[in-house]
Amino acid sequence: MEPFSLDSLGFMNLLSSQTSQPIDVGSIDVGSSTVPKPLERKKWTTQEDIVLISAWLNTSKDPIVSNQQKLGSFWNRIAEYFNSSPQLSGFTPREWSQCKQRWGRVNEQVCKFVGSYEAALKEQASGQNENDAMKSAHDIFFNDYQLKFTLEHAWRELRFDQKWRSNSVSERWSKGEKEGSCGNRARVGRG
Repeated sequence: MEPFSLDSLGFMNLLSSQTSQPIDVGSIDVGSSTVPKPLERKKWTTQEDIVLISAWLNTSKDPIVSNQQKLGSFWNRIAEYFNSSPQLSGFTPREWSQCKQRWGRVNEQVCKFVGSYEAALKEQASGQNENDAMKSAHDIFFNDYQLKFTLEHAWRELRFDQKWRSNSVSERWSKGEKEGSCGNRARVGRG
C-alpha cells in the first residue's frame, strides 16, 4: 500500500480527526466581522484649500527654516499649520500625506490654468473685460485637458505669487519681472 494513498487508514484517520465538530454555516454572523470598514473619503472644501495654500506659502517662505527642510518635516509643519487654523474649527484634521497629495493636485491644476489664462489674455480683444478673459481661459483649459477647471478659488489665491504669475499679468504690474517657476506652460494642441 502506498503511504499517501486515499485508501490508507492514516488518511482516513486524519480526515475524521479534522471533522470532529460540525460547523453550522447558518449561525455565522457576517455583520460582526473584524474587518474594519474603509474610511469614507472626505472631499476638500474651498475653505480647506485656501487654508492649505496659506499653510504652504507660509511654510515654504519661512525665512528662518527656508528650504533646508526635509520632506517629512516640511509637510508635518504644513499639516500642523493647517489643522491648527481657527478657520477650520470643527473640521476633521488632515494627515500630512493628505495635505501633500491635495497640494500636488492644486499646484498642477493651477499651473495648467495659468497657461490657459495667459493664452486667453493674449487672445483678448479690445473691449473685453476680466470676466470675458476668465470665461475664455476656462474654455481653453477644457479644450486642452478635457476637464473643467474647478480650482478657481485656488488660482485667485495664488495668481499674484511669483510662481503662478502669468507673463501678461506680470508685465501689467511690474515691468521686466521674470516669469514664475510654475514649470512648462506649453498648452496642449496650441502653437
